[in-house]
Amino acid sequence: MRNEKNIFDVAVIGGGPAGMMAAIKAAESGASVVVLEKNKEFGKKLLLTGHERCNITNAEFDIKNLVSRYGKRGKFLFSAFGKFGPEDVIRFFNEEKVKTKIERGGRVFPKSNRAETVRTTLVRCLKKRGATLVCSAKVHRFSVNKNRIKKIILQNKKEVFAESYILCTGGSAYPVTGSTGDGVRWANSLGHGTRELKPVLVPLKVKEPWVKELQGLSLKNVQVTAKRNKKKAVRFGECVFTHYGVSGPIVLDISKEVGEFLKEGSVKLFLDLKPALDFKKLDERVQRDFKKYANKKFKNSLGDLLPAKMISVIVALSGINPEKNVNQIGREERKVLVGLLKGLEMTVESLMGFDLAVTTSGGVSVAEIDEKTMQSKKIENLFFAGEVIDVDGPTGGFNLQMCWSTGYLAGESAAKKTLKNGKT
Repeated sequence: MRNEKNIFDVAVIGGGPAGMMAAIKAAESGASVVVLEKNKEFGKKLLLTGHERCNITNAEFDIKNLVSRYGKRGKFLFSAFGKFGPEDVIRFFNEEKVKTKIERGGRVFPKSNRAETVRTTLVRCLKKRGATLVCSAKVHRFSVNKNRIKKIILQNKKEVFAESYILCTGGSAYPVTGSTGDGVRWANSLGHGTRELKPVLVPLKVKEPWVKELQGLSLKNVQVTAKRNKKKAVRFGECVFTHYGVSGPIVLDISKEVGEFLKEGSVKLFLDLKPALDFKKLDERVQRDFKKYANKKFKNSLGDLLPAKMISVIVALSGINPEKNVNQIGREERKVLVGLLKGLEMTVESLMGFDLAVTTSGGVSVAEIDEKTMQSKKIENLFFAGEVIDVDGPTGGFNLQMCWSTGYLAGESAAKKTLKNGKT
């Protein structure tokens, strides 16, 4: 560390998106800042976001609509979004020479299509503002006196002192990047209530063995419906088959609800391959195709309806003899085929684990954090930001936006509090 006495105004624990933004804002506000990152590099998980393209935010500029995307705890984010919302994030990166573009669903990406562009920019901003960056800095414990943190003891026995501390250690998603739930355990040790960490925005494992045949197949403009008794959840968009089941944006989005359904028993998943057509219109479409290919075998007649990789699976599931001529297929057999196209049925066995989860549900209770400052209500010089907080959103840049916003607000608040009390 450049500061020989390891004494700072603000110490940020975690060098991910929330931590880097918190440190940038705190340093910009005039505080001396140190950022402690357990990995050998900053922003390791950030490099994986958006399929390594980094979906930095979503172009949902209406705060009420934005807040609604985070469910019942979304109201906690009103102040953070008001302080540093999607437009501010886009402006921040544009001013730092990162050009952005808006894609389907309001997803905002760097024009470079490289997450590395975003990570490099943030690190450069930190250095430009004079923050001290420390990698391979594993926190062992916090030293607390009454309701104030006095210092951090690292695993290498070094001690770091600060007036304010910002905890930005993320959740448990992608543990290979260092997200192992440490922040939640530390919050517990400091007296904070937390909700159990669970993987969300996660692929689904399904029972049916035929999904392996479709591995890698991506389907756009389809609809997936999850059902358990009278409960159901529906999403429209892109789905991807894997060797264990299904993934893709709509599957990740629906996974949280599927996880709740699974608590009561098995869950059925229905994939509508032609959601723009109702049963009757799709049946008419199939009849036109059958007329067009009247003298072909059934297995060779579905090329206009389905991707090549999917045809053998649908043929097998239909129970129709693949060698049968199309002009010999009866009305009832055709209805079975249309039913498959409108509701390809799968049985969900489980959610995949933290290793494949985009983000985490659970964390530090929002009831114990001041939403206007991100300050702890238990420890007077502790602030929170990012995934460690018990708020999560859907895919599409919403979770990174939460990190930027809470990080910005926490950094500003910690610096203001510290500088008001007199610099270290």
